[in-house]
Amino acid sequence: MALTRTLLFLAIFCCASASTGIKGRGFLGSLDVENPDQFVVDKAASDTLKSSLTTVFFPIVYIIVLVVGLPTNAMAIWVFLFRTKKKHPSSIYMGNLALADLLFVIWMPLKIHYHINGNDWIYGEPLCKVLVSFFYGNMYCSVLFIACLSMQRYWAVAHPLSQQRKNNKIAIGVCVAIWAFIWLSSTPLYLYDHTAKLKDPNITTCHDVNFKNDSPFQSLNVPFFYFIFMATVAFLVPCIVIVVAYAMLLRALGKSMEDSTAAKNRQKAVVLIVIVLVTFLVCFIPSNIMLVVHYSLLKDGQENNGYSFYISTLCLASLNSCLDPFIYYFVSEDFRNHVKNTLLCRSSRTVEQMRVSFSSMKYSKKSKAYVSEAGTTQSSTC
Repeated sequence: MALTRTLLFLAIFCCASASTGIKGRGFLGSLDVENPDQFVVDKAASDTLKSSLTTVFFPIVYIIVLVVGLPTNAMAIWVFLFRTKKKHPSSIYMGNLALADLLFVIWMPLKIHYHINGNDWIYGEPLCKVLVSFFYGNMYCSVLFIACLSMQRYWAVAHPLSQQRKNNKIAIGVCVAIWAFIWLSSTPLYLYDHTAKLKDPNITTCHDVNFKNDSPFQSLNVPFFYFIFMATVAFLVPCIVIVVAYAMLLRALGKSMEDSTAAKNRQKAVVLIVIVLVTFLVCFIPSNIMLVVHYSLLKDGQENNGYSFYISTLCLASLNSCLDPFIYYFVSEDFRNHVKNTLLCRSSRTVEQMRVSFSSMKYSKKSKAYVSEAGTTQSSTC
């Protein structure tokens, strides 16, 4: 509940910041007549680049993403690689999702410094392109892997006797295909410049100011068609898959199990659906809608193209790296146990010895301890 309230506050703050004090004009720069190496933007764009929304609030959000996302996703990868002995499709998808989040989070220090430094990018055009590609790559990777997890969740319930080894091979093949698709689809982001040196304020922006050029790769048509394609293929289609998968999952749980077991599993499924829904409502739906709307209006030369709300939704999209670990937590009971054992510094051998020891005992609700046949007790806590 605390996390939900925090996310709601962030969303309200962004909407309020976007609608007050800033008129939402797009950052469309034009070449300076006196100095062709610089671009000139209007006063509204200049004020936004100097505002507390971009220089204070955005760094706070990105610091939260770094502080929460780095250790949680690093631990998730550790658990999937070294703690999970019996690999299954869900762990394969979750491991790849954690890797996508980690590859995004490690670039956060550059993003944080950029905004704290007054939106002045000092790391050059190549690193700006890398940062932008990892940002969008992570967003669409997350959507695709969550869709895979949703289908796998349904498949495990509806077909519990399916061959594990065959399913693992399919999962690995799907993951390779997703990474290849993301790598190839991010190529257009490297074809045009994202940095722009401004006259006022005297800064160099990264993916903030758009400008038209005679070069076909500098045209606004490139990002427009790119985001139209990605919003359709890498967002809308996976969304439909997720909705259908969870609908079939709830239906399968209602048919294939006894009442008590079904109720427990349906409750877990509902919790997972709520987490995925919050992730999409906060991170993915607003940003993908605004990407299409913003570049559509910008391509047509519209001044009022909702830029402030657009950049706010992109900022909130980065929070998916913090929300994804909660998906792992509720999807897999093994993952929860592995995380607990890792935090308690228990080795795999120690955990196995404890499991064998406790399996030979009976649990007493009265004493809240394990009781052996000889009458001795052993606490279940460490």
